[in-house]
Amino acid sequence: MIVYYNEVNIVYNIKTMNKIAAVGLDRLPAGTYAVGDAVENEDAILVRSAKLHDYPFPEKLWAIARAGAGVNNIPVDKCSEAGIVVFNTPGANANAVKELVICALLLASRDVLGGAEWVKAQAASGVEVADVVEKGKSAFVGPELYRKTLGVVGLGAIGALVANIALSLGMEVYGYDPYLSVDAALRLDRHIKVVKELDTLYANADYVTLHLPYMEATKNTVNAAAIARMKDGVRIVNLARGGLVNDGDLIAALESGKVACYATDFPNNRLLAAPHVAALPHLGASTPESEDNCAVMAADELKDYLENGNIKNSVNFPNVIMERSGVQRLCVIHRNVPAVIAQITTQLGADGVNVENLTNKSKGEYAYTMVDAGAVVDERSIENIRRVPGVIRMRVI
Repeated sequence: MIVYYNEVNIVYNIKTMNKIAAVGLDRLPAGTYAVGDAVENEDAILVRSAKLHDYPFPEKLWAIARAGAGVNNIPVDKCSEAGIVVFNTPGANANAVKELVICALLLASRDVLGGAEWVKAQAASGVEVADVVEKGKSAFVGPELYRKTLGVVGLGAIGALVANIALSLGMEVYGYDPYLSVDAALRLDRHIKVVKELDTLYANADYVTLHLPYMEATKNTVNAAAIARMKDGVRIVNLARGGLVNDGDLIAALESGKVACYATDFPNNRLLAAPHVAALPHLGASTPESEDNCAVMAADELKDYLENGNIKNSVNFPNVIMERSGVQRLCVIHRNVPAVIAQITTQLGADGVNVENLTNKSKGEYAYTMVDAGAVVDERSIENIRRVPGVIRMRVI
């Protein structure tokens, strides 16, 4: 359905679907925004982990901001069809996850978790712990990270940080990312060996850590075939998404000794019954600093979009940012098809409205156009633009 309304002195309704850090909510001033979990008929949603696939979106919903990186809890395709912009917060929790990855590498090397449980069990049995630890510690030994090789699969915000800090631990680092951006490449230390083939990384890595989004193309990235191409005794870390690893294939490799240890914060009952699994709850972004960073970034993204039409860090529409000029701004979400822009400018020209500035970008089958008009656009012209074939939604701000 095509929806249009002219926003003048409007209070935006922002529904929070999870607890969002106050430092983020403070970015949405009370004079302009109504924010809370009881808000109805919302213009935008702030969410962390709440599942929205069955949530009935109100007709006026313009945007959803996920305070985190993954958007598996949001029906992105449905949002795209309805002209709802979905934002995430890449990099906001990267440092928190990076630190837990270093912890996971250590847990995958030495059986720290098993050792800690053993010490508690000794005390519970009534023996003097100090008398038995020296004899019992040999069951929990493992290799150092120093001078070992780490393979980082995915060199985005988190993967790049992990790769860089691993160098400072004295590790040799291989990285793989078929979608490596220029900005991401510039963040990498020059000593990291970026390879074009995943098999090259697998053949060299003593440790493999995954930093990929979960989607159909990345499902079961680590499976029996991939494991067969890895070193014997490889140690695998997965703090990204559980579905990146085929549990059955991994368990078979753990039982055979092909994989020495699997460290993950996506545990399940099947994995917990397998040997050599270091399992944690999903703690990657669970720091107050990370939650604050994500909340601030998500709130800022919504604010800039609702007030200025700017899109930054959207997963379903292109990033489009333009300085304000002119009298009115037209924000048009449309399909990426020919002649839409021409029909918009033709309509404005026919009404004697000068285009002060215009920008357009596309992402797949969708596109976004912002036009700063030099005069107030009358309702008839706006209605005509709204009816242009391919236009999904538009706003005037």
